[in-house]
Amino acid sequence: MLDDISLFVHIAQNRGLSAAAKYLKLPAATVTRRLRKLEEEIGAQLIHRSARKFRLTSEGEAYYETFADLVRQAETELQGLMADLHATRGRLKVAAPTNISVGVLEPMWSAFLKAYPDIHLTLTLSNEPKDLMENQIDLALRIGPQTDLRLYQKRLGSVSTVLVASPEYLASAETLESPQDLRAHKLIWVSALPHWQLAERETEAQETLHLNASIAVDDIGLASQFAADGHGIALLPVTECVKGLANGTLQRVLPRWQGQKRDVFAVWPTGRLLSARAKCLRDFMERYLEARPVFQGGLPGDEI
Repeated sequence: MLDDISLFVHIAQNRGLSAAAKYLKLPAATVTRRLRKLEEEIGAQLIHRSARKFRLTSEGEAYYETFADLVRQAETELQGLMADLHATRGRLKVAAPTNISVGVLEPMWSAFLKAYPDIHLTLTLSNEPKDLMENQIDLALRIGPQTDLRLYQKRLGSVSTVLVASPEYLASAETLESPQDLRAHKLIWVSALPHWQLAERETEAQETLHLNASIAVDDIGLASQFAADGHGIALLPVTECVKGLANGTLQRVLPRWQGQKRDVFAVWPTGRLLSARAKCLRDFMERYLEARPVFQGGLPGDEI
């Protein structure tokens, strides 16, 4: 009914149905049908049908006086909202995991800010997912399965997980030849990876280990540090151990085996239109991750 009230106001302002149809870019028959529908709903005739010149009825004049300013204000507000929605300048509130954002993705954020200097980024970092609606977050980067039906999601890539330990730990520990040998070792368990499901790369043989871990931690970055310090073997996303593997503080364990890949998603609320600013970041992240093997399931030894 609100759309039909707006249509009537435009009929009055354009002094006729045909002129209003042209202004609104609607078929004349549609304008006529919607006007009749409005008149039926309110129980009053709003324009004189028989007059050669366009003229409102007394009820039409009262109706116009009541709603003209409201329609104008609403359309002005809507134009402002649409302009903001399509602008690549202004505020953009984003949530992302702490570890990956201050690690391998740190250059991405800087590159985005350089590419879009008129976007004012508010980046909220947390390893616990934020409620996007409650926190008025426009876009979020998330890793792992997404089950919240209130969110749209776009897959941006995937990250492999591998077994790692320090060279010092491996030098003093028993030899590992199969995943079952892990049971005799100190294991570092991360709550984000509740069990270790391993696959052999060539044969695709599967092993699932329910852990009796020596150390349990809810932070992947800390688990990586514990492994580098020689406290045991950890199953980590490649993004969290690539630096340690490169500088020698970490070493692959059972390199023919790897854990489950973890998908990377951009997510945003279903009840909110995605602004041009958020689309810029979503597309920027997609291009950035596509260009880096570590975010396309790449393993140490690939170019990362």
